Amino acid sequence: MNTHTPPRFDPTRVPHLLGSFAPVTEEVDAVDLEVTGEIPASLDGLYLRNGPNPRFTPIGSYLYPIDGDGMLHGVWLSQGRARYRNRFVRTPALEAEERVGHALWGGLESMVFPGADQVGPELAGTFRDLPDINVVRHGGRLLALAESACPFRVDGGLGTLGREDFGGALPAGITAHPKVDPVTGEMVVFCYGLEPPYLTWSVIARDGTVSRGPTPVEGVDEPMMIHDMALTGRYAVLVLAPAFFDLEAAMAGGALLSWRPERGTRVVLIPRDGGPPRWADDEAFWLWHTVNAYDDGTGPDAPVVLDYVQWSRLTVGGEDPSEPVTGGLVRARLDPAAGSMSRTLLDDARVEFPRIDDRRIGRRHRHAALATETGRTDLLAGEYDAVRWFDTETGAAQVWDAGDLSVGEPVFAPEPGLDSDAHGYWMTFATDRTDGSSWFLVIPAEDPASGPVARARIPVRVPLGLHGCWLPTAP
Repeated sequence: MNTHTPPRFDPTRVPHLLGSFAPVTEEVDAVDLEVTGEIPASLDGLYLRNGPNPRFTPIGSYLYPIDGDGMLHGVWLSQGRARYRNRFVRTPALEAEERVGHALWGGLESMVFPGADQVGPELAGTFRDLPDINVVRHGGRLLALAESACPFRVDGGLGTLGREDFGGALPAGITAHPKVDPVTGEMVVFCYGLEPPYLTWSVIARDGTVSRGPTPVEGVDEPMMIHDMALTGRYAVLVLAPAFFDLEAAMAGGALLSWRPERGTRVVLIPRDGGPPRWADDEAFWLWHTVNAYDDGTGPDAPVVLDYVQWSRLTVGGEDPSEPVTGGLVRARLDPAAGSMSRTLLDDARVEFPRIDDRRIGRRHRHAALATETGRTDLLAGEYDAVRWFDTETGAAQVWDAGDLSVGEPVFAPEPGLDSDAHGYWMTFATDRTDGSSWFLVIPAEDPASGPVARARIPVRVPLGLHGCWLPTAP
């Protein structure tokens, strides 16, 4: 391992450290945000989002969206008013770097690690924690989630409490995209690793206790990157695209991830009752995010429907202009008995960050909201300037063009007391590309194409980030 001398690296040439992605270093508190329009009085709770935000200028490499310190951005809503707070997720690596005032760890692709003389024997030669992908609340814990590692627990004011391994029951950690069954209250998770077992799944009960410890998924014989999952009443659904970790190549200065399309893409249906997994194979495609999945019937061999955003190949750290990548919203129908799958393109718009009403997770859904592009040529890879709502029953789509705003993932906040995603609000952060100002947007589900009913001005720029949630105040 290279423990001292970073390879040559120019962060000013990395698109995802510039513009609307550029990190911020100031932690800010603000009350009574300036609001244009009117925040609905029924919204009472916290909108919270996580995302990569390097505390210091990166050294060695920077691989978006995986690298970077986590920063949480929260907007508290009550009685039509809004307040804001942002906080770093304070990992041991971040605190060690703050003590010296500069980065000590390189990005994942550079394999630069500090020595014991810099950070002490416990941190020397270790990978840094990266709880910068997502944030969830479950079993009384508020968790900042890493790609596949232990999350970090934070308090109600976004202060970091420490690494969370669920009382030692999940020592390797969990995925950045767990799924909570709204019926049983269980949170189903997976975790991939660089050493056997390469893939495990677990269940965390409603009360936060681990009801199923790490259970190996048989049939995975190499370390693979698997970003997201889906859940049905019977299965945990994982898509294993051919993105393999190659540590030897990374140590020699090559890519950490190797795309091997000749291996194809496999989907595994893991019975939640502990039965043997069922597999289906297809031609290679890449998936960052699922929309939702559900059982299409009640029998033991009933098909499974999986909606997701599909890409023609692995996309990480930007795109190679010599090999354009194509994508769209896709529905896969999996036959557990035959071990087969068929795929149908639902919408060919360029989209990402799909979300539904979380109360429909694992059950048939109708609407999906996604970030999308309108064709503007000044957007960076992973930057979106509109929100698109797709109706899975009619095939129709509605779009709100955000103009000069770059928008993030839309998150649904239901209207209290109403069990329908047609009644509620979609929330997201947005940043103006012309002046760097950032906003919190509230968009009505009844007429989303009409745009926000409220815009709250955030007093600090909110870098484009990843995933978040709506946490209503308990009644």
